[in-house]
Amino acid sequence: MATAQLAAHPRAETGKGAARALRRAGRIPGVVYGHAREPQALAIDTRELDRLLDQISAENTVIELVLGGRSSRTLIREVQRHPFRRQVLHIDFQELVAGEKVTVRIPIVLAGSPVGVRVDGGILDQTLRDLEIEVDPVNMPNHIEVDVTALTIGSSVHVRDVALPPGVESLTDPDTTICVCSAPRAVIEAEVAAAPEAAEPAAEPEVIRKAKTEEEGEGESK
Repeated sequence: MATAQLAAHPRAETGKGAARALRRAGRIPGVVYGHAREPQALAIDTRELDRLLDQISAENTVIELVLGGRSSRTLIREVQRHPFRRQVLHIDFQELVAGEKVTVRIPIVLAGSPVGVRVDGGILDQTLRDLEIEVDPVNMPNHIEVDVTALTIGSSVHVRDVALPPGVESLTDPDTTICVCSAPRAVIEAEVAAAPEAAEPAAEPEVIRKAKTEEEGEGESK
């Protein structure tokens, strides 16, 4: 699993005013919580946090959070940002406990070169970039690898086709498509051009009605 380290500092003051003052001082307010601990307010250096978020995948990187001389393995659960600027306003961490499963999104990595691409000049299109899984933190993978070597033009890989590592359970719909090998665009355009135009709808037959005679058109005279 991917890991990173971040230093944090306990904070006693909470609320909007305290949070604004903390940001002006170059720190970001946050909280760490978990199954066996009370939520604890903390502060993180803004530059260190920005640097970290630029380098990791926040959803699936285990953060070794160093707080008050104690290190805790955590996951970032929420990053609140300013609606118009990139500025982080608040961050939440969840402490990980061995044996207690968590839900995370893990990136999908395609491995190999499909036959349909190498031999027939096809195009490999990845439509699903990550997989939602449930896993014990001890068994959390860095990514899920999908072998696409055998893909031919017109074939695809679905979530149900992926062999997951031991202890990993997928929560994504098994019928979801991960990738598909398509024909080259030039071939598709040629097939469309060669297709016969839709037949013109048949003209409705002309209905010939006998003209009414004068007698037929009027009622009986009295």
